[in-house]
Amino acid sequence: MLRRNSFRLPRHPASVGLARRRVRDHLADWGHGHDDPALADAVLLVSELATNVVRHGPLLEREFEVAVTALADGSCLIEVSDEGQLEPRLRLVGEWEESGRGLHLVENVAAAWGVWSRGRHGKTVWALVLANA
Repeated sequence: MLRRNSFRLPRHPASVGLARRRVRDHLADWGHGHDDPALADAVLLVSELATNVVRHGPLLEREFEVAVTALADGSCLIEVSDEGQLEPRLRLVGEWEESGRGLHLVENVAAAWGVWSRGRHGKTVWALVLANA
């Protein structure tokens, strides 16, 4: 069975924790146990992607959207959408830099990730977490 939920949050640092909580709650309601590695990975990924929107999203944007989809095999898809046109890119990060590692984390945790253009409506950054990750 495929289950999907999406919600909008204000572009504010407190929304990152709320996004984590809501994704965790939805996946738990859909049968992912609290000790399920896929649930933990999905929560980590939504945290990183939501943080990117809050830190780097368009200044005039007031909200962003988060979607979580539970797939029949236990995998899940995380999507975070904003109105920005700039695609996030992996960058080289110096050993002493305090930021810039989020997409490296996404690259290492997700089975796959990427960006879908929404044309003049911005973009969606997505990440796939496999069951039994």
